Amino acid sequence: MRKPSVRQSGFTLLEVLIAITLLALLMAMAFGSLRTAVGITRSGERTVSITNQTRTVQEFLRRQLSQAMSIPFEVIEHTGENHVFEASPNELRYVGPMPGHLANGGPHVQWITIAGDQLLFDHSQLNGFDPDDPKANNPREPVLLMRGFSEAWFEYRGLDENGEMGEWSRTWDNIQQLPMMVRLVVVFDDSNRVWPDLDITILAGSNMASMFGFRRPHMPPAPSDEVLR
Repeated sequence: MRKPSVRQSGFTLLEVLIAITLLALLMAMAFGSLRTAVGITRSGERTVSITNQTRTVQEFLRRQLSQAMSIPFEVIEHTGENHVFEASPNELRYVGPMPGHLANGGPHVQWITIAGDQLLFDHSQLNGFDPDDPKANNPREPVLLMRGFSEAWFEYRGLDENGEMGEWSRTWDNIQQLPMMVRLVVVFDDSNRVWPDLDITILAGSNMASMFGFRRPHMPPAPSDEVLR
């Protein structure tokens, strides 16, 4: 009598291929999710880093410019002009105190420059300052405050001929007087980078009362001798 054949247990080749395909799909999905999570984390860290950098730069500029002093860093002998504040759309120069241990040397001539896509800060001691060689007593390289913007410029605001706050302007012609306010405008190509409005009040600017809305009182002309008689 013929015995029935015993069927071998196991997986067919088709079943193995299907299992491998499913496993590969699951691994691809897991790897994609992991890569997305890593990208989001890195993007968040970059955003936080940029935000912190922007805040640090703005706090530094606000502190330094608000403390600008009405002290000349250059005197033109043949005209008697005292250079207190020199400015253009891309650079400004003034005298002010330095933070930390650098303040031990007294006031410093400070200048902030927009060079290409970089914002630079430099300084030199007022004592012995040479306008023709500003870096004579400070051989260090300028401090890089920020980079990577597409466009930037300074604007200035002071009193008009009526003693009231004037409009913002990219130029400042009165080198013997501090402006009332300074603004730095920065534009980025990256839409994720934002530069909050930075309007800085210079505390030593002349006629501070006008900045707070107090107009100069109108004084009537003195009476003539004929009226007094």
